[in-house]
Amino acid sequence: MLLKDFIPAPDVREFVQLFRIVHFQFEKEQPLPFKAYPPRPEQCLAFYPFDTEVVEYPSSGLQVKHLPVVLYGQFSQVTNRMIGRNFLVVQVVFQPGALYRLTGVPANELCNRYIDAEIYFSSQIRFVNEQLAAATDYANMLETVTDFIRSLIRTHKKQRLLIDDVFLQLLHGKKPRLEQLAAQACLSSKQLERKFKERTGVNPKLFERIIRFDKAFRLRNARQEFDWLRIAVECNYHDYQHLAKEYKDFTGLTPIAFHEIENKAPERQFGLIEGYYE
Repeated sequence: MLLKDFIPAPDVREFVQLFRIVHFQFEKEQPLPFKAYPPRPEQCLAFYPFDTEVVEYPSSGLQVKHLPVVLYGQFSQVTNRMIGRNFLVVQVVFQPGALYRLTGVPANELCNRYIDAEIYFSSQIRFVNEQLAAATDYANMLETVTDFIRSLIRTHKKQRLLIDDVFLQLLHGKKPRLEQLAAQACLSSKQLERKFKERTGVNPKLFERIIRFDKAFRLRNARQEFDWLRIAVECNYHDYQHLAKEYKDFTGLTPIAFHEIENKAPERQFGLIEGYYE
Protein backbone atom coordinates (compact mmCIF):
# COMPACT_ATOMS: atom_id res chain seq x y z
CA MET A 1 0.00 0.00 0.00
CA LEU A 2 1.30 3.44 -0.82
CA LEU A 3 0.32 7.06 -0.27
CA LYS A 4 3.27 9.26 -1.09
CA ASP A 5 4.17 12.62 -2.61
CA PHE A 6 7.24 12.82 -4.84
CA ILE A 7 9.31 15.91 -5.63
CA PRO A 8 9.39 16.46 -9.41
CA ALA A 9 12.56 16.66 -11.48
CA PRO A 10 14.15 20.15 -11.51
CA ASP A 11 13.22 20.84 -15.15
CA VAL A 12 9.47 20.46 -14.50
CA ARG A 13 9.18 22.14 -11.08
CA GLU A 14 8.13 25.44 -12.62
CA PHE A 15 4.91 23.67 -13.65
CA VAL A 16 4.54 20.72 -11.25
CA GLN A 17 4.25 21.11 -7.49
CA LEU A 18 4.43 17.37 -6.81
CA PHE A 19 3.57 13.91 -8.07
CA ARG A 20 1.37 11.81 -5.82
CA ILE A 21 0.91 8.04 -6.03
CA VAL A 22 -1.88 6.31 -4.14
CA HIS A 23 -2.10 2.52 -4.42
CA PHE A 24 -4.54 0.42 -2.41
CA GLN A 25 -5.55 -3.19 -2.90
CA PHE A 26 -8.56 -4.65 -1.11
CA GLU A 27 -9.45 -8.29 -0.63
CA LYS A 28 -12.79 -9.56 -1.93
CA GLU A 29 -14.33 -9.69 1.53
CA GLN A 30 -13.20 -6.18 2.48
CA PRO A 31 -15.82 -3.43 2.24
CA LEU A 32 -14.76 -0.54 0.02
CA PRO A 33 -14.74 2.75 1.94
CA PHE A 34 -15.29 6.09 0.27
CA LYS A 35 -13.22 9.23 0.67
CA ALA A 36 -14.90 12.56 1.44
CA TYR A 37 -12.44 14.69 -0.53
CA PRO A 38 -12.29 18.23 0.86
CA PRO A 39 -11.21 21.36 -1.05
CA ARG A 40 -7.46 21.63 -1.53
CA PRO A 41 -5.35 24.27 -3.28
CA GLU A 42 -4.74 21.86 -6.16
CA GLN A 43 -5.34 21.46 -9.88
CA CYS A 44 -4.59 17.93 -11.00
CA LEU A 45 -4.17 15.52 -13.85
CA ALA A 46 -4.94 12.03 -12.53
CA PHE A 47 -4.21 8.70 -14.21
CA TYR A 48 -6.13 5.53 -13.21
CA PRO A 49 -4.36 2.58 -14.91
CA PHE A 50 -6.55 -0.06 -13.24
CA ASP A 51 -9.83 0.54 -11.42
CA THR A 52 -11.31 4.00 -11.89
CA GLU A 53 -13.25 5.85 -9.22
CA VAL A 54 -16.78 7.17 -8.92
CA VAL A 55 -17.02 10.81 -7.93
CA GLU A 56 -20.23 12.11 -6.41
CA TYR A 57 -21.18 15.70 -5.73
CA PRO A 58 -23.20 15.56 -2.47
CA SER A 59 -24.90 18.89 -3.14
CA SER A 60 -26.52 17.67 -6.38
CA GLY A 61 -26.17 13.89 -6.33
CA LEU A 62 -24.37 14.06 -9.71
CA GLN A 63 -21.97 11.17 -10.31
CA VAL A 64 -19.04 10.96 -12.72
CA LYS A 65 -17.54 7.54 -13.42
CA HIS A 66 -15.49 5.34 -15.77
CA LEU A 67 -12.86 7.97 -16.62
CA PRO A 68 -9.35 6.47 -16.97
CA VAL A 69 -7.61 9.86 -17.05
CA VAL A 70 -9.11 12.88 -15.32
CA LEU A 71 -8.44 16.59 -15.26
CA TYR A 72 -9.85 18.62 -12.42
CA GLY A 73 -9.53 22.23 -11.46
CA GLN A 74 -9.77 24.04 -8.16
CA PHE A 75 -12.51 22.61 -5.93
CA SER A 76 -14.32 24.68 -3.33
CA GLN A 77 -16.70 21.90 -2.21
CA VAL A 78 -16.49 18.32 -0.98
CA THR A 79 -16.75 15.40 -3.39
CA ASN A 80 -17.28 11.80 -2.33
CA ARG A 81 -14.92 9.43 -4.10
CA MET A 82 -15.58 5.67 -4.28
CA ILE A 83 -12.67 3.47 -5.33
CA GLY A 84 -12.20 -0.04 -6.73
CA ARG A 85 -10.41 -3.04 -5.27
CA ASN A 86 -7.22 -2.51 -7.26
CA PHE A 87 -6.92 1.24 -6.95
CA LEU A 88 -3.92 3.06 -8.34
CA VAL A 89 -3.87 6.76 -9.10
CA VAL A 90 -0.88 8.75 -10.29
CA GLN A 91 -1.59 12.45 -9.79
CA VAL A 92 0.19 15.41 -11.29
CA VAL A 93 -0.43 18.30 -8.88
CA PHE A 94 0.31 21.46 -10.84
CA GLN A 95 1.78 24.67 -9.51
CA PRO A 96 -0.94 27.34 -9.15
CA GLY A 97 -1.55 28.82 -12.59
CA ALA A 98 0.56 26.20 -14.40
CA LEU A 99 -2.37 24.28 -15.87
CA TYR A 100 -3.57 27.47 -17.55
CA ARG A 101 -0.08 28.09 -18.89
CA LEU A 102 0.15 24.56 -20.30
CA THR A 103 -3.29 24.38 -21.89
CA GLY A 104 -4.49 27.96 -22.36
CA VAL A 105 -7.82 26.90 -20.81
CA PRO A 106 -9.10 29.49 -18.29
CA ALA A 107 -9.01 27.82 -14.87
CA ASN A 108 -12.47 29.12 -13.94
CA GLU A 109 -13.88 26.78 -16.64
CA LEU A 110 -12.45 23.82 -14.69
CA CYS A 111 -13.47 24.92 -11.20
CA ASN A 112 -15.37 22.18 -9.30
CA ARG A 113 -15.28 19.94 -12.38
CA TYR A 114 -14.01 16.37 -12.73
CA ILE A 115 -13.49 15.96 -16.47
CA ASP A 116 -12.33 13.44 -19.06
CA ALA A 117 -8.76 14.59 -19.73
CA GLU A 118 -8.98 13.63 -23.42
CA ILE A 119 -11.17 16.70 -23.93
CA TYR A 120 -8.16 18.93 -23.28
CA PHE A 121 -5.27 16.66 -24.25
CA SER A 122 -4.76 14.40 -27.25
CA SER A 123 -5.46 10.68 -27.25
CA GLN A 124 -1.77 10.35 -26.34
CA ILE A 125 -2.97 10.52 -22.77
CA ARG A 126 -4.53 7.08 -23.18
CA PHE A 127 -1.15 5.70 -24.23
CA VAL A 128 0.44 7.21 -21.11
CA ASN A 129 -2.17 5.47 -18.97
CA GLU A 130 -1.44 2.15 -20.72
CA GLN A 131 2.26 2.64 -20.01
CA LEU A 132 1.46 3.15 -16.34
CA ALA A 133 -0.53 -0.09 -16.27
CA ALA A 134 2.49 -1.93 -17.70
CA ALA A 135 5.08 -0.21 -15.48
CA THR A 136 7.29 -2.47 -13.38
CA ASP A 137 7.61 -0.12 -10.40
CA TYR A 138 6.68 3.32 -9.08
CA ALA A 139 9.92 4.88 -10.33
CA ASN A 140 9.02 3.83 -13.86
CA MET A 141 5.58 5.39 -13.42
CA LEU A 142 7.07 8.70 -12.32
CA GLU A 143 9.45 8.67 -15.30
CA THR A 144 6.55 8.02 -17.70
CA VAL A 145 4.43 10.85 -16.34
CA THR A 146 7.40 13.23 -16.16
CA ASP A 147 8.16 12.62 -19.84
CA PHE A 148 4.54 13.44 -20.70
CA ILE A 149 4.71 16.68 -18.73
CA ARG A 150 7.93 17.58 -20.51
CA SER A 151 6.11 17.19 -23.82
CA LEU A 152 3.43 19.61 -22.61
CA ILE A 153 6.03 22.12 -21.43
CA ARG A 154 7.69 22.14 -24.86
CA THR A 155 4.44 23.37 -26.41
CA HIS A 156 3.00 25.39 -23.49
CA LYS A 157 0.50 28.07 -24.44
CA LYS A 158 1.07 30.94 -21.98
CA GLN A 159 4.15 32.65 -20.59
CA ARG A 160 4.99 33.07 -16.92
CA LEU A 161 3.89 36.37 -15.38
CA LEU A 162 4.67 38.11 -12.09
CA ILE A 163 1.28 37.00 -10.77
CA ASP A 164 2.52 33.40 -10.84
CA ASP A 165 4.95 34.34 -8.05
CA VAL A 166 2.03 35.76 -6.07
CA PHE A 167 0.31 32.35 -6.13
CA LEU A 168 3.38 30.72 -4.61
CA GLN A 169 3.56 33.30 -1.84
CA LEU A 170 0.01 32.48 -0.80
CA LEU A 171 0.59 28.75 -1.12
CA HIS A 172 3.54 28.97 1.24
CA GLY A 173 1.67 30.82 3.96
CA LYS A 174 2.30 34.48 3.25
CA LYS A 175 -0.76 36.70 3.55
CA PRO A 176 -0.20 40.15 2.05
CA ARG A 177 -3.11 42.51 1.47
CA LEU A 178 -4.83 42.58 -1.91
CA GLU A 179 -3.20 45.93 -2.72
CA GLN A 180 0.24 44.46 -2.01
CA LEU A 181 -0.47 41.45 -4.21
CA ALA A 182 -1.59 43.71 -7.05
CA ALA A 183 1.52 45.88 -6.70
CA GLN A 184 3.80 42.82 -6.75
CA ALA A 185 2.09 41.57 -9.90
CA CYS A 186 2.15 45.06 -11.49
CA LEU A 187 -1.63 44.96 -11.88
CA SER A 188 -4.58 46.98 -10.68
CA SER A 189 -6.84 45.31 -8.09
CA LYS A 190 -9.44 44.54 -10.78
CA GLN A 191 -6.81 43.13 -13.12
CA LEU A 192 -5.46 40.99 -10.28
CA GLU A 193 -8.92 39.52 -9.59
CA ARG A 194 -9.43 38.74 -13.28
CA LYS A 195 -5.99 37.20 -13.78
CA PHE A 196 -6.30 35.26 -10.54
CA LYS A 197 -9.56 33.62 -11.64
CA GLU A 198 -8.17 32.99 -15.10
CA ARG A 199 -5.15 31.14 -13.69
CA THR A 200 -6.48 29.50 -10.49
CA GLY A 201 -10.26 29.42 -10.99
CA VAL A 202 -11.07 31.45 -7.87
CA ASN A 203 -10.45 34.91 -6.44
CA PRO A 204 -7.49 35.64 -4.11
CA LYS A 205 -9.54 35.61 -0.92
CA LEU A 206 -11.10 32.21 -1.62
CA PHE A 207 -7.76 30.77 -2.69
CA GLU A 208 -6.19 31.90 0.59
CA ARG A 209 -9.11 30.45 2.57
CA ILE A 210 -8.75 27.07 0.86
CA ILE A 211 -5.00 27.02 1.57
CA ARG A 212 -5.57 27.74 5.26
CA PHE A 213 -8.43 25.25 5.54
CA ASP A 214 -6.31 22.56 3.88
CA LYS A 215 -3.49 23.21 6.32
CA ALA A 216 -5.87 22.78 9.27
CA PHE A 217 -7.36 19.61 7.76
CA ARG A 218 -3.93 18.04 7.23
CA LEU A 219 -2.65 19.13 10.64
CA ARG A 220 -5.63 17.46 12.31
CA ASN A 221 -4.89 14.21 10.47
CA ALA A 222 -1.18 14.36 11.28
CA ARG A 223 -1.50 15.41 14.93
CA GLN A 224 -4.73 14.07 16.36
CA GLU A 225 -3.48 14.76 19.88
CA PHE A 226 -3.84 18.50 19.18
CA ASP A 227 -7.11 20.01 20.36
CA TRP A 228 -9.16 22.10 17.94
CA LEU A 229 -8.18 25.41 19.51
CA ARG A 230 -4.49 24.65 18.98
CA ILE A 231 -5.15 23.69 15.37
CA ALA A 232 -7.10 26.92 14.84
CA VAL A 233 -4.32 29.07 16.33
CA GLU A 234 -1.49 27.28 14.49
CA CYS A 235 -3.34 27.75 11.20
CA ASN A 236 -3.93 31.47 11.83
CA TYR A 237 -7.64 31.37 12.63
CA HIS A 238 -8.88 33.86 15.22
CA ASP A 239 -10.43 31.10 17.32
CA TYR A 240 -12.14 27.71 17.10
CA GLN A 241 -15.44 29.29 16.02
CA HIS A 242 -13.73 30.81 12.99
CA LEU A 243 -12.26 27.42 12.04
CA ALA A 244 -15.62 25.72 12.59
CA LYS A 245 -17.29 28.21 10.26
CA GLU A 246 -14.77 27.38 7.53
CA TYR A 247 -15.47 23.67 7.93
CA LYS A 248 -19.19 24.39 7.68
CA ASP A 249 -18.70 26.52 4.55
CA PHE A 250 -16.45 24.01 2.78
CA THR A 251 -17.86 20.67 3.97
CA GLY A 252 -21.32 21.39 5.36
CA LEU A 253 -20.26 19.79 8.66
CA THR A 254 -18.55 20.66 11.93
CA PRO A 255 -14.84 19.77 12.21
CA ILE A 256 -15.63 16.85 14.51
CA ALA A 257 -18.37 15.47 12.24
CA PHE A 258 -16.26 15.75 9.10
CA HIS A 259 -13.27 14.00 10.68
CA GLU A 260 -15.50 11.17 11.88
CA ILE A 261 -16.04 10.50 8.16
CA GLU A 262 -12.39 11.19 7.31
CA ASN A 263 -11.22 8.63 9.87
CA LYS A 264 -13.00 5.91 7.82
CA ALA A 265 -11.30 6.88 4.54
CA PRO A 266 -9.33 4.20 2.63
CA GLU A 267 -5.89 5.45 3.69
CA ARG A 268 -6.89 5.37 7.35
CA GLN A 269 -7.63 1.63 7.06
CA PHE A 270 -3.99 1.11 6.13
CA GLY A 271 -2.63 3.51 8.75
CA LEU A 272 -1.45 6.04 6.17
CA ILE A 273 -1.46 9.80 6.73
CA GLU A 274 -0.89 12.61 4.27
CA GLY A 275 1.42 15.44 5.16
CA TYR A 276 0.45 19.08 5.34
CA TYR A 277 1.85 22.35 4.06
CA GLU A 278 4.48 24.11 6.17
